[in-house]
Amino acid sequence: MVMSISHYIKEIGRGKEGARHLSREHAADLFGQLIDGSVTDLEVGAFCLAMRIKGETAEEMAGFLDATQQRLHAIPTHGCPTVVLSSYNGARRLPVLTPLLALLLARQGLAVVVHGSATEDARVSSQNVLLALDIPAKTAITNIASGGVQFVPTALLSPGLAHLLDVRRVIGLRNSAHSLVKLMNPCDGPVVIVGSYTHPEYAVSMTATLKLTQATALLLRGTEGEPVADPRRTPAMDAIFQGECLRVQEPQTGSLAQLPQLPDLDAASTARWTREVLDGNLPVPPPIAQQVAHIVHLSAQMRTTP
Repeated sequence: MVMSISHYIKEIGRGKEGARHLSREHAADLFGQLIDGSVTDLEVGAFCLAMRIKGETAEEMAGFLDATQQRLHAIPTHGCPTVVLSSYNGARRLPVLTPLLALLLARQGLAVVVHGSATEDARVSSQNVLLALDIPAKTAITNIASGGVQFVPTALLSPGLAHLLDVRRVIGLRNSAHSLVKLMNPCDGPVVIVGSYTHPEYAVSMTATLKLTQATALLLRGTEGEPVADPRRTPAMDAIFQGECLRVQEPQTGSLAQLPQLPDLDAASTARWTREVLDGNLPVPPPIAQQVAHIVHLSAQMRTTP
């Protein structure tokens, strides 16, 4: 049955100054129809462009997350301490080190879910690096285990959400789904979400949404949009917990004494380098080591706080 979101588009599509914000409930209804595939392609395109111009409020993004959560094929955790890394950007100028972060966290006894899909064909993805590390993408939703790493394609979690992400290939612009996946909990229980932003203004909106949804998260300016600290210079890191935000890591300033040894961009080189780091033959870049420590602390705090 084809429905219509035209009345919502009329509200959000009046331009940056004239557009009206949606309530959380209405935003959930709108986004639910989008990922259910119950609206026309023309309306999907209109939504993407309207929200791109207007920008999402925290209430709207929370509504989008509500709709997504209700429809997810959630990953069972059975109370296992879990960290979620969203990996959608890949490597363009620097190697993608999200797999290294995931494996370092797993060594700390945490279960790690990396979810993503290739939104940039020209970039090296975490999925490719993990495959080179003998961790293939999941083909079905399965339980997670302490000390394990899973790569879960978005299409397994929500085919409708994956389709909305793919709209970028048609219209050439990111849409609300690309922001949503960086805030999404794909599991059936509490997790630590590691969120990343590329521009400072996104830090404000992401923090507001994470606080509103009562998420537990570590938020930082990631490496080319990936949720891993730049191995060359430590970024600021904020912890969101029980609706509050605390700066846990100040950004590194001044000139760098030396640059870390990094691999080439391709998946095979990045995987070999990652193994060398994990085997202790190369040092863990200090910014990533600091990020691991903050995530471990946040996970422990979540488990011990009523």
